[in-house]
Amino acid sequence: MLADKRPEFQKRAGDAAAARKALLEKARKVATDPALAERRAQHSETIKAREAREAQREIERIAREAEEARLRKIEEERLAAEAARKAEEDRLRKIEEDKLAEMLRIEEAEKMVALLAEQKAARDARYAARKAAKKARRKGDERGY
Repeated sequence: MLADKRPEFQKRAGDAAAARKALLEKARKVATDPALAERRAQHSETIKAREAREAQREIERIAREAEEARLRKIEEERLAAEAARKAEEDRLRKIEEDKLAEMLRIEEAEKMVALLAEQKAARDARYAARKAAKKARRKGDERGY
């Protein structure tokens, strides 16, 4: 209790109270300052404008991604159609090649048959000539040569 009545303590307590009161008064003054209210309003508008720009950019980004996805889908469909067309062309070309190969095989077979027939005819002619010569020799033997 003695400490409460000392002049130093009272002076320090009074100084502290005055400092608190000055701080409170300063805070009230700042709170009611119209320039501060104006700055806060401008800051609020700036924040709203920034958020609006960010939202607009986000909308544009989403639209851009949707357009890119649409173009990718179109390109994929075009590539799929082209691949199908190419596969059909390859299939038709293979059929044509198979037909041509079959025709060549048939032609070769026909040539081979013709060659064999020609060879057989030549062989038969030689055989007939030999037989005729032998027959002629025999007829000559019968006459007494």
